[in-house]
Amino acid sequence: MRSRTEHGDRRSARLGLDGVALKPTECDVSVAPELPYDLVCLDYEGRESLPAFDLLAELARGTDLMLTMPVRADGFDPRGDDSLARALPEGVGRVLVAGHPAYLSDEEKRRAVAPRLGDAVRATADPWVGTEGVERVALAAGGVQYELLSRTTERDLRALRAAGFGGGLAVYAPTVPTDDEDAILDAVGAYAARRKPVRRALPENAATDSTATGRAREVLSKAVRDFALVGTPARVGDRVAALKDAGADYVVGYPAAGVETLR
Repeated sequence: MRSRTEHGDRRSARLGLDGVALKPTECDVSVAPELPYDLVCLDYEGRESLPAFDLLAELARGTDLMLTMPVRADGFDPRGDDSLARALPEGVGRVLVAGHPAYLSDEEKRRAVAPRLGDAVRATADPWVGTEGVERVALAAGGVQYELLSRTTERDLRALRAAGFGGGLAVYAPTVPTDDEDAILDAVGAYAARRKPVRRALPENAATDSTATGRAREVLSKAVRDFALVGTPARVGDRVAALKDAGADYVVGYPAAGVETLR
């Protein structure tokens, strides 16, 4: 992977993002080279939605391509079937994660994360490691720590740097560059509502999109700003700059309102 400064050659000037995260079920990932980012991360949404390897090889020739790999899933399991991991085209980087339960079978969900994550890191050059739900295990395993944006992210980054952590730190954030509140809530209201503190604060059976009213809308309007990058492009850029000042090496935006919004 190229250096952080080299990523700046194609970084979106209006947002300051270092890269973009694409979901294969939501967009044609072949558009990646047309976007203003050298760094492209493809999310794993199940084996059936995994892009064809010839497409991955093509994308890797024009971008710094990273692929999310759930270490418990068949095909990526370093203690079992790792056939897909071994067959990945040259140049495709790896984001090693425990794996979202929605994309794992019951058998896969029962597999232990820690030993597999450790094995996968040792077998991978320059891996990123997703920290969601396995923060201590991820830190012990090593690699670039890939964190979901939360209300404590800036504080956590500063704490890691103050404690002497010299490794790479990356932040993943749903991104909606608009000040249209309805559009923001439609894009990331439900996402924010799934976070534990937000779930507790929301009224029972409340709407989580632009139809939310009263207390629910008040809670969601605050929560989307804690767990996503939203607002005018300038405001998003300021938040990205604050994350960099806190110690992030990379901020990767997921275009929650559609890939066209991050062009």
